[in-house]
Amino acid sequence: MIRKTRLFTPGPTPLLPAAQFAMAAADIHHRTPEFRALYTRVLTQLKQFVGTETGDVILLSSSGTGAMEAAVSNLTSPGDRVLVLTAGKFGERWSALAKAFGCPVDVVSAPYGQTFSIDAVKSALKLETRCVFMQATETSTGVRHCVPAVAKLLKDTSSEALLVVDAITGLGTTHLDMDAWGIDVLIGGSQKAVMIPPGLSYLAVGPRAWDRMEATYNPRYYFDLRKERKNARAGESAYTPAVALIAALGAALDWIAAQAGSPENPSGNLAEGRRKLVDNAETIAAMTRSAVTALGMTLFAPDAPSAAATAVLPPPGVDSGLLVKELKSRFGAIITNGQGEMKGQIFRIAHLGFFDYMDTIALIGALEQIVLKSIPQARYQTTTNGRPVQFGDGLIAAQKLYAQATHPAAEQRHCICGRTDDCCSLQQEAAGSHQPNPASTTAKKQDPRTEHTTAGA
Repeated sequence: MIRKTRLFTPGPTPLLPAAQFAMAAADIHHRTPEFRALYTRVLTQLKQFVGTETGDVILLSSSGTGAMEAAVSNLTSPGDRVLVLTAGKFGERWSALAKAFGCPVDVVSAPYGQTFSIDAVKSALKLETRCVFMQATETSTGVRHCVPAVAKLLKDTSSEALLVVDAITGLGTTHLDMDAWGIDVLIGGSQKAVMIPPGLSYLAVGPRAWDRMEATYNPRYYFDLRKERKNARAGESAYTPAVALIAALGAALDWIAAQAGSPENPSGNLAEGRRKLVDNAETIAAMTRSAVTALGMTLFAPDAPSAAATAVLPPPGVDSGLLVKELKSRFGAIITNGQGEMKGQIFRIAHLGFFDYMDTIALIGALEQIVLKSIPQARYQTTTNGRPVQFGDGLIAAQKLYAQATHPAAEQRHCICGRTDDCCSLQQEAAGSHQPNPASTTAKKQDPRTEHTTAGA
């Protein structure tokens, strides 16, 4: 049969056609009025997409790691003590970057597949801590961290530490409120929810972070954010920018805004478009979780799953690489294996960006074929009611969840991190959540997209 290649990877993600057209037409020089107009418009759009009024957005021609390095080099001096919150490979990258710039690093870590507790963060926070580095979502393990709880802790303790959040896969999949929560730097990347190729990263930088840069003296040159800010005010970048990617980004942000359009306002607006993008990711992530558990498999991060990607344990005795290989060879569907020591132990399915209901249903159908026809061990998998798994189990579970989804605004869910009231250890009222109340948690039905159960639960 014909096989179309379909990406279900957490970066790069499927490309938006409008962005591809914009790239093809981007034959302009970067020191011209035409580019200055484009650059200024895209920076304004990025502020709206990130959701900040007080911060400035800096656009870099680099991968997301370049923006992470820029955050460390611009906000610290050698000898500055920093705190890294980690539960996966990308959290570990913060530690490596901070050490490379001469910073003593305190670490709060959680086992892969879990998130850290706010009590552990509080215990590790010191008077001399200058920055706290964390992820919004840890894509290597499929975990979502509770950013507002950490932000509130810093406020409550009157800490001078800056909060720097890698939201490279969090933006567009998780509700984030930079200004209200007090995030000082929020980082994004082009090959994620904005649906364009790799090569751009961006940082939303708040007032406290700009002030800190005036007193820090770690070396920086290409990633000098103050230099970029100065040039951006004139509609230019400090160095040769990725012109075609910037044109693509503008087209992608136009498309996201238009998802919230109406007959009266077909252009829509980016704030509402971003919310719809988050709701889309939340819905198809929940469909996927429901499907894989119905097929007898287990979620790797059942208590704090992200909407950026779902991490799944394969059937017992099965190398996850087999599922990755079979999905690609038989159906052209590309998912990702585990990273590092998790290779062979989990597989990951992405939901951020240009994915929809039809993509999700197709992948679940293909996964059923692999599980039931290509993996002998899976024939002994059973559903939660004890019967053998059969064709349709995953699809029925996903269909039912989609039919029940109520699509509340992302910031109105029981807990901002996406977890249910009675299992979230990181709740606080300022984040739009409340402390667990046994009487109330059973009375109000949870949105099916945020009900997280493991197989056999």
